[in-house]
Amino acid sequence: MISFRIKVTGKVQGVFFRASTEERAQKLGLKGWVKNERDGSVIIEVEGKQEAISQFKQWCTIGPPNAIVESIKVEEIPKQGFSTFEVRF
Repeated sequence: MISFRIKVTGKVQGVFFRASTEERAQKLGLKGWVKNERDGSVIIEVEGKQEAISQFKQWCTIGPPNAIVESIKVEEIPKQGFSTFEVRF
């Protein structure tokens, strides 16, 4: 298990990014959370198997259909022990 914090910037709020992130993470068997930030970005903390995380990070560079992802910043973090993946407010 590996854990990452991902910050996604661009047109990523108001385009179902959080709901789509939750759906994608669940399909890949990942755990963690996603939430909007005041600066207009989206923050994700996610953990799981290397292959699933790699696929998830690739998806984050594109996001859902109406998103325009300008950049993602990925940093490895200590394992958090999440039990589900959720949207936080």
